[in-house]
Amino acid sequence: MATQQARQKRVAAHYYLPAPSYWPVIGSLALLILAIGFVLLLQQVAAGQYIMLTGGAILIYMVYGWFDAVIRESVLGLFNDQVDASYRWGMCWFIFSEIMFFFALFGALFYARNFAVPWLGKATLLWPNFVATWPTAGPGMPDPFTPMAAWGIPAINTLILLTSGATVTWAHWGLKKNNRVQLKAGLALTILLGVIFIVLQIHEYTSADFSIRTGIYGTTFFILTGFHGAHVTLGAIMLSVILLRAFAGHFTPEKHFAFEAVTWYWHFVDVVWLLLFIFVYWI
Repeated sequence: MATQQARQKRVAAHYYLPAPSYWPVIGSLALLILAIGFVLLLQQVAAGQYIMLTGGAILIYMVYGWFDAVIRESVLGLFNDQVDASYRWGMCWFIFSEIMFFFALFGALFYARNFAVPWLGKATLLWPNFVATWPTAGPGMPDPFTPMAAWGIPAINTLILLTSGATVTWAHWGLKKNNRVQLKAGLALTILLGVIFIVLQIHEYTSADFSIRTGIYGTTFFILTGFHGAHVTLGAIMLSVILLRAFAGHFTPEKHFAFEAVTWYWHFVDVVWLLLFIFVYWI
């Protein structure tokens, strides 16, 4: 007991510097393989789907290993206030990078809709059948298609994600009050709502009257909603890890940054979806 207390005092007095980790390298490799598989899949190369599955499997392995390493460090009490502050800044910069990522995608949508399509509409000699109205299947593709309506599944998914933001906040309140039942129930409800969102989005994809090849509309629609769906999936996985840790007795009302980090990420996903619903589905 005395030895452990002495170690905790030493940890509190010094900044904890973890050993060099290979998990970021594995994560980068997994994303590279995923991207290669996705490009091959777009080119209708049969091996593309298998390469994507390989990248996905490596990514899952990376997430499990990295989470396990960080959780072990936390349980051992190796983090002091300075480490906690570093983690908070790191999470803030990570979410900022995600904001810039989606900002670029929304910028591409804005440019295509307000500049590229009208310009192409003026090139009547090149594409006489092209109608410069949004949504469009693009030059050389005059066949009509039905764009995704806003007031069906997308509206339901909006309600689901807004509700999930409330349930994860309710879970946070439970943790602050040291109400473990409320904490677990709120997390479980949030995960369930996230899974329902993903299932409905998959159903929306399978019933769509267009594909990612349907001009700039199909490309921007599937890229924006697809990347958001990937973020919801990752958020649901992280929430599941937090729920398992809650069942294991981790977190206290005073120290629970891992929980807070995931809730920040989940609220970010909620806000992005609201922008998607307005600018991709509604307007």
